Amino acid sequence: MARVKRGVTSHAKHKKTLKAAKGFYGRRKNTIRAAKAAVDRSMQYATRDRKAKKRTIRGLWIQRLNAAVREFGITYSRFIDGLNKAGVTIDRKVLSDLAINQPAAFAAIVEQAKAALPTAAA
Repeated sequence: MARVKRGVTSHAKHKKTLKAAKGFYGRRKNTIRAAKAAVDRSMQYATRDRKAKKRTIRGLWIQRLNAAVREFGITYSRFIDGLNKAGVTIDRKVLSDLAINQPAAFAAIVEQAKAALPTAAA
């Protein structure tokens, strides 16, 4: 039986890893041992951060909504409570977009939410 030489396979795997390490600093971009460790770690970070990105963006929508509804004299939590009581089911992404791009439509939604809240005895 003929001997199997694995040079071609190894070379291809190394090439794939080094291509993924393009743009890294120092030896991490051109030495296979350092590049492999750096690429493996970068893939772990990428996997983790795809989940974290969703949380970060939702937080951004909430911050924008809080700033937008305070102009109407209401807090974010009271606004969301009012929307729930009014039966309005619009997600935070769309509400944030409305607040930025269509202030008149957003104002109407805020008034609807405020109307559904019980008035505070002040």
